[in-house]
Order: sequence, then C-alpha cells, then structure tokens
Amino acid sequence: MNPSESLSAGMSSSESKTLEAKSEASENLTATEPSNPSIEEENLGEQTQEEEEEEGECGFCLFMKGGGCKETFIAWEKCIEEGENNKEDIVEKCFEVTAALKKCMEAHSDYYEPVLRAEKAAEEELEREVASRDSEQNKEDANPEEAVSKEK
Repeated sequence: MNPSESLSAGMSSSESKTLEAKSEASENLTATEPSNPSIEEENLGEQTQEEEEEEGECGFCLFMKGGGCKETFIAWEKCIEEGENNKEDIVEKCFEVTAALKKCMEAHSDYYEPVLRAEKAAEEELEREVASRDSEQNKEDANPEEAVSKEK
C-alpha cells in the first residue's frame, strides 16, 4: 500500500474531503493572492504528523482498531510495548489484557472472524506439532536403538 492509500484508508470520508478541499484551495492560489505562511506551515505540520501515524501503523493494527475492540487493542499494544521496553515477560505481564482482548474479539466475532479463524488454525497446528514430537519421543523411548541409528 502506498502512502496515499495508507493515509486515505484511515480517514473518514469527511476527513478525506477536507484534505481534498485543502489541496484544491492551495492549488487555486495565484501569485497575486497573498498567502499566510504560518497557516500553511501549521497545516503541513498536521498532515505530516497524521501521515507519520498512518504510515507507522501496520495493516493488522489498522484492522484491529477498525472494529469494536479498538480501546482494548490499544491497551494490549501499550502493555506489550511496556513489557518489551522493560524486558519483562510479556506473556505474564499482559495475560489479563490479552484475555480481555480475546473476549472482546469473540463478542465482535462478525468483524474479527478472520483473525479468530487464523488464531484457531495456528493453535491447531501447534497442537499437531506437539503431538507429533511426543509421538516421536515415545517411539525413541520405546526403541532406543532406532534413535541411535537415526542420529548417525
């Protein structure tokens, strides 16, 4: 997604129209019309900040914030960021906020269904991998000679 798509994707239609109107107004200025540089600089500063915020957001984050769990997701994001910055165990630190986010997503499953489905598939894959490793370990424990020959 290019920056303009990213910017417009996060805007309401009224914000987008306002931005378009500002662009048209600045294009319609002629050399004889005085302009106010301080206002233009202020507007540019606002747009730059908005663009940086939008460009900094990943698609997943934008999706998560687009549904009914925006505030819960933001709380989860902050918890993860604090945990990483303080080199804490984020699983332990953010257990409650993660549970709250999952509960919220399930309550809004009509919107978050793709994420919930992907999470469920990942959990099932992990369970299969663990079961496969356990099965291999049980075979090795039952027949240690085969385990030695596999290592060679």
